[in-house]
Amino acid sequence: MNVRQLDISRRTIAVAAALIGTVSLVIGAHAALNMRAIDAAKAVSTDQVTGSIGQSSRLALVIGNGHYPDASAPLTQSINDARALSSSLRKNGFDVDMVEDATKDDMVRAVNRLKSRIKRDTVVMLFFGGYGVQAGRESYMLPVDAVIWKESDVRRQGVSIDGVLDMMKEQGAKAKLVVVDASRRNPYERRFRSYSHGLAPISAPDNALILSSASPGKVVDDGKGEHSVLVSEFLTNLTAQGSAESVFNKTRVAISRASEGDQVPTISSSLLEDVHFGEAAGG
Repeated sequence: MNVRQLDISRRTIAVAAALIGTVSLVIGAHAALNMRAIDAAKAVSTDQVTGSIGQSSRLALVIGNGHYPDASAPLTQSINDARALSSSLRKNGFDVDMVEDATKDDMVRAVNRLKSRIKRDTVVMLFFGGYGVQAGRESYMLPVDAVIWKESDVRRQGVSIDGVLDMMKEQGAKAKLVVVDASRRNPYERRFRSYSHGLAPISAPDNALILSSASPGKVVDDGKGEHSVLVSEFLTNLTAQGSAESVFNKTRVAISRASEGDQVPTISSSLLEDVHFGEAAGG
């Protein structure tokens, strides 16, 4: 090999080495970019999960039943109430599951969905608008496909409010809020040999707040407005914000005064936690 050939070989080796170095740098930079992209994706994923957890700390099941085949006319207010309340609760940080004209299967599935999502730090709210019936010492929410001829049918085809409250307690919910707008004269009661008007008292388990549209054993007539008297006043106070106890109590007092004592909502409370609506919503 002469000197000229040796110089060419050296230059070839140098060029090849430079190319290899350049390729290595490109690969390294690409790998670094990929790692950054992966880290960024993880950060976004974590934020999304954290946001989801934060949202699920406030859960609401809203049921509005209006079209009962045995009723002489639909309860249009119940549907309107459920939609308006769902919207307001979402603005107050609740993850809302709303069900309209729910059958028994619909209601059971909705309660089971709620059950599966309750954690130890969850504030849970239940709203029911429709027909309710008391059987024995319990009050039952009636699905739209209920076929009621005797009191035992209520237990079999209805969904117990006390039973839902017990489920919330067993799941360890932080606080339990319940609004029941079902103290109506239902289309089934005269079929019973002995029947009771209105709803039975709903006892509050640990750390619960319950608002019912009328006193135990009393029924109220629906007005002609877009919303029921209870929900209309409740929405007004919910918009004004404040603690849950304040919203519930102001609703009760306003309705009692407006009706001159004809309609007195009932509140049952064992609430130990400060639950707030509006800007202070966080607990």
